[in-house]
Amino acid sequence: MRHITRPFVLGLLLCSSTAFAQTSKAVIDNIMTEGINNSQVEKLAHELLDGIGPRLVGTPQMKQANDWAVEKYKSWGISARNEKWGEWRGWERGISHIDMVSPWVRSLEGTQLAWSPGMGKKASVAEVIILPDLADSIAFKKWLPNAKGKFVMISMAQPTGRPDYNWEEFALKESFEKMKAERTAQVAAWRNRIAKTGYTARTLPVALENAGALGIITNNWSAGFGVSKIFSAYTKKVPTVDITLEDYGLLYRLAESGKKPTISMHTTSKELGVVPTFNTIAEIKGTEKPEEYVILSAHFDSWDGGTGATDNGTGTITMMEAMRLLKKYYPNPKRTILVGHWGSEEQGLNGSRAFVEDHPEIVKNLQALFNQDNGTGRVVNLAGQGFANSKDYLGRWLAAVPDTLKNRIKLDFPGKPGAGGSDFASFVAAGAPGFSLSSLSWSYGNYTWHTNRDTYDKVVFDDVKNNAMLAAIMAYMASEDPEKSSTVKAEGVKWPVPNKATRRGGLDK
Repeated sequence: MRHITRPFVLGLLLCSSTAFAQTSKAVIDNIMTEGINNSQVEKLAHELLDGIGPRLVGTPQMKQANDWAVEKYKSWGISARNEKWGEWRGWERGISHIDMVSPWVRSLEGTQLAWSPGMGKKASVAEVIILPDLADSIAFKKWLPNAKGKFVMISMAQPTGRPDYNWEEFALKESFEKMKAERTAQVAAWRNRIAKTGYTARTLPVALENAGALGIITNNWSAGFGVSKIFSAYTKKVPTVDITLEDYGLLYRLAESGKKPTISMHTTSKELGVVPTFNTIAEIKGTEKPEEYVILSAHFDSWDGGTGATDNGTGTITMMEAMRLLKKYYPNPKRTILVGHWGSEEQGLNGSRAFVEDHPEIVKNLQALFNQDNGTGRVVNLAGQGFANSKDYLGRWLAAVPDTLKNRIKLDFPGKPGAGGSDFASFVAAGAPGFSLSSLSWSYGNYTWHTNRDTYDKVVFDDVKNNAMLAAIMAYMASEDPEKSSTVKAEGVKWPVPNKATRRGGLDK
């Protein structure tokens, strides 16, 4: 297995241009003109992200988004449906009001985590304490009664609120290295502190709740330097809230120095019982080979601290816009073109895994799947996912893509199969040709990912428009290709084992 560099591959693509690619010029020109001059991505983003909001599996907003997408596709003349894949714990977010009331007054920025219990009609006012550093689990059990009537902080306080790129640009080199060394030591020490309690990040909040704590306070700063990130609540009776780095650090320092900070907290939420969960599927039926399929793919669900803009609103609107372009300028495809907006990717690719299990006939006859997930940037990577001949057919399709869309894409053939990073992996694990249109991060991992900062204003719409045109053209070329894509696996590539979808989740919390 070897990596083929971009200059070599682009030369290969140009040499592989055929009459098949040349006959596509009119359709591709129309897709590009429409995508540039009449794009709907901003309108779609506003309706989905601002109008509906976050799409946590099991919430009313997730079902509202499913229904919105179906109606939007129908308005474009595209057949669409919501297809049930399982059930989940129904939950609806309410308010989160958090204020420091002593030693001085400040409104704090924070929100309850997904599936957090509510607090009823009244706020709770109590002291904030830090998870203690004790000798072992025996000492921790003796300490536990001290949590009664308190809010307990269970995350490490970050040594800096500035991202590393600030330090790289402005700090002395020795200052930056010193900070990183201190941070590494703090991470190790905090991991050890949690381990010595005898509990895990998941079971510790429950132990504190059972000891009488009024609530659990975390900080999930997305830079990834802390430990044991918790994105959902495991408590059953008291709230689990995430407070921003700045305010968490303030409370931590005050508690550490003996100032005994006191906060007032009021959160509300609703338990909705068991609710059905859906994938939204839209379809443009093939005319010559309707039993073969090209799939555009993006997960529809999100975490709900923000509105799921870059994870994965951008992937969603990319594929919706691509389908709109295809319907307008390629209404009678050779192969059937599907779009899958998957539910519960965030809990383990559940929607796409369920689709793979429920539709073996589609998986068996898949020409290609193109998935977009990781943020708002333009597509810059495309790998062959371990399929030995992927460079041949992906090369044919990319040859027809205008240079303005493809000239920044780094190619890797045959690559290796993704083991679970996003929904394309559900298909690859089943031996089907699924590919990730991987994009520039725009600080995705250390800024917007799974945070309340993941909102409409973080979307880079020029890049999303380019991605939609790219996805549409790749789907068109895959549909028109006279040859069926090969799924022969490259030698020496370790293939992932398919995992079953969790069809009934979140019900044990």
